[in-house]
Amino acid sequence: MSERAEMAKWDPGFTRQITNWVGPVIKRYFRAEVRGIDRMPGTGGALVVSNHSGGMLTPDVLIFAPEFYGHFGFDRPLYTLGHQAIFMGPVGDFLHRAGVIEASRENAGRALRAGAVVLVFPGGDYDSYRPTMTANTVDFAGRTGYVRTALDSGVPIVPMVSIGAQETQMFLARGDSLARRIGLTKLFRAEILPVSVGFPFGVSVFFPPNVPLPAKIVTQVLDPIDVRGEFGDHPDIDEVDRHVRSVMQTALDELARRRRFPIVG
Repeated sequence: MSERAEMAKWDPGFTRQITNWVGPVIKRYFRAEVRGIDRMPGTGGALVVSNHSGGMLTPDVLIFAPEFYGHFGFDRPLYTLGHQAIFMGPVGDFLHRAGVIEASRENAGRALRAGAVVLVFPGGDYDSYRPTMTANTVDFAGRTGYVRTALDSGVPIVPMVSIGAQETQMFLARGDSLARRIGLTKLFRAEILPVSVGFPFGVSVFFPPNVPLPAKIVTQVLDPIDVRGEFGDHPDIDEVDRHVRSVMQTALDELARRRRFPIVG
C-alpha cells in the first residue's frame, strides 16, 4: 500500500464516532487528563514525540486523540505511526480509518508535509513494556529516526510525556535478551518477550494480555522545539535526541514528584 493510500484511508466521520464513543469511557476509567494541548502549533504539520506505556493494551492514543480533536476539530487529521504487525486481518482497515498508518519515515514525512500532525512513539513496544520499577524513565532504545523525520519535513518536534499507564499492571521484565536467545527477533521481528503480572490471568508472558487496572493517567504536552532554529541548519542528530529526551525526562520527573500514590495518582 502506498503512503498516499494509507493517508487516504483516514475517515474523519469514523474517527469522530470512535472519539465520541470510546473517548469518554477511557477518560472516566483512567481519570485521564491531557494538559498543555494549547501548546500545540495551531496550524501546519507537527511531529508529536511521546513515551509509550501500558503494554499491549496501551491507552496512550485513546487518551490523547479525543483531546486533540476536541481542541482542533476533525478537519485537522492526527496520524499515529504503528508497527506493521498490528495491521494484520480486518483490524487493519479499522486502524487505517482511525488514522493509524504504518510506521516509516516515508509515511510520516508525507503526512507532515501535507500539514497533518503525526504522533510517534520512538521506543515502541520496548518502551511500553519497560519494568514498573523504572516506569518513569524515557527510553527510546537508541532510536533517533524521528529527529531526521522532523528535519526532512521542516516541522517542529512537540515532546509529550505520560504517567500512570505503567501502573495498570506489574511489568516485571521486557525479556529482550530472551527474545534474542530463542530467535524471536529473526523470526517475527519481535525484540521483546515481556513478563507481567495482572488481572485476570496473573503471570503473562506477552500473551494473554491482562486487563489494565484503572490507574490515573496524566499526559503533558510540552513546548514545541524548532530544531533548526535551536540547533542550526546542520544539527547533530544525537544532540537533538539527547535534548528532546532530557526535556521529556524533566517533565516526567515533575509529574512523578507530584504523584501521591501508585494507581490512585
